[in-house]
Amino acid sequence: MSVDSRFVHKIWQEEELSKMVEGGVPYPMLSDGGGKIGRLYGVYDEAAGVNIRGRFIIDPDGVVQAMEILTPPVGRNFDELTRQIQAFQHVRKSKGSEVCPAGWQPGKPTLKPGPSLVGKVWKEWKPDM
Repeated sequence: MSVDSRFVHKIWQEEELSKMVEGGVPYPMLSDGGGKIGRLYGVYDEAAGVNIRGRFIIDPDGVVQAMEILTPPVGRNFDELTRQIQAFQHVRKSKGSEVCPAGWQPGKPTLKPGPSLVGKVWKEWKPDM
């Protein structure tokens, strides 16, 4: 979502994104003309009239689970975004009986939250597994 019009998004998809991602991004881009949504999320820059780059992972219940806001000189890491979405989906599927440690990848071990884990994460979590 950006303050750009749907026409700018169309050109962006056809001329840029389709060359970076085969077929372009597989989801619609939304226009936030005037920055109403950007203001709600705290990313609208009034002076410049634009939304600052940010990403928000929102679960099916409408709860923001993660967010990242970056100024324009630094790009986002789409592999990390994908990893986080997969981790949130895994936790949701397990109904919270499993949690994903830092750097978790699909298929790697998870942790079982609870009092017995407190102070012992270092024993359970082996990031090189």
